[in-house]
Amino acid sequence: MSSLQPVRGTHDLLPDAMRCHRHVVETAREIAERYGYLLMATPVLEFTEVFKRTIGEATDIVNKEMYSFALGEDESITLRPENTAGVARAFLSNGLAQDLPLKYFYAGPMFRHERPQKGRQRQFHQIGIELFGVAQPAGDVEVIAAGARILEELGLSGAITLDLNTLGDQKSRQAYRGALVDYFQAHRDRLSEDSLMRLERNPLRILDSKDKGDRIVVADAPSFDSYLTAEAQDFFAAVKQGLESLGIAYVLNPRLVRGLDYYCHTAFEFTTDALGAQGTIMGGGRYDYLVQTMGGPATPGVGWAAGIERLAMMLATEPAALRPFALVPIGSAAEARATLLAEHLRRGGFAVDLGFSGNLRKRMKRADKIGAKAALILGEDELVQEVIVLRDLDSGVQRTVGLASLPTELKAFASFASDDPAA
Repeated sequence: MSSLQPVRGTHDLLPDAMRCHRHVVETAREIAERYGYLLMATPVLEFTEVFKRTIGEATDIVNKEMYSFALGEDESITLRPENTAGVARAFLSNGLAQDLPLKYFYAGPMFRHERPQKGRQRQFHQIGIELFGVAQPAGDVEVIAAGARILEELGLSGAITLDLNTLGDQKSRQAYRGALVDYFQAHRDRLSEDSLMRLERNPLRILDSKDKGDRIVVADAPSFDSYLTAEAQDFFAAVKQGLESLGIAYVLNPRLVRGLDYYCHTAFEFTTDALGAQGTIMGGGRYDYLVQTMGGPATPGVGWAAGIERLAMMLATEPAALRPFALVPIGSAAEARATLLAEHLRRGGFAVDLGFSGNLRKRMKRADKIGAKAALILGEDELVQEVIVLRDLDSGVQRTVGLASLPTELKAFASFASDDPAA
């Protein structure tokens, strides 16, 4: 191969992009921890059965988008296409049913074989939170509030809308499903091929079809509101009241659905117009029957996931890069001393860049290129006097300081520079 390129649908996260990626993750982790959601991680590889049971064998994800590999005649593993199933599997594998409630935050790569597009790759990254063991509407409110707070902290709340709907309880869902099947059967000649398949397996999914013809049919479909039990109505009312009490605005979206049977009650998405057609940047809902679907005990759950790439694309300003101190030795004796000095300063908590070769001009050029806040120039005369030249690379002002007091001087300099708008 004459030119090595990344696999289609994957991309390299070089330092500038990685800084935005890390900013999203660290901001989300910090906010999640304030709500009690602790960082955890599951393997990238799971047994394929984990996703067949949870996502459903009739879905596009399982049938078309998963990267699965046979380990033998009867065993297959899959690169995770999403992480809720993996977190639920971890809950069961580790026997945590006695420790409820449990609150988790995660961040990591997911894999789906779909057409790459803006903000969506075949290897992509998500953050998410999962809450197990809380059946009350307060759990839904907290999960949504944590997501809203993360988006606010990232500076994105002004460009985002919260869409909200209820899927009701099992009794509501069964009644509504029957009404939908009757309605769509009467209009099956106008449905797309995909929706005809969904009509047999997952009729609720027709409601979020993107096909233009389907959407015309969907416009007159029965509303879920007419089939909600009194208990389901009360649950949704409590969720809405909780959000309103926190000042979290929402828009009711009756076409927002989750097709799988383990979902119930609240479904929500944070959406934006800033990314074109790919408008959802965070989505989730209540999945009280997920753990049961996986063979575990009845365990209520609610959570969400968000695409890190999409969030990073929406950042108004890139997070500032780290500005190190550039240590610039001149001469062989200074080179040897600089290696020891750099290590001493790094152990003291300072970021220090030490170029490995070049004259003063080249090293100073490198200092500018890496955005160093100051240069520490060490030559033969400075060695004899046990001093070093501290040059502010923003103002050009320089002064000589003693090597013994250098850590103290750098702390004062860094503090001053961080308060200076020009720094």
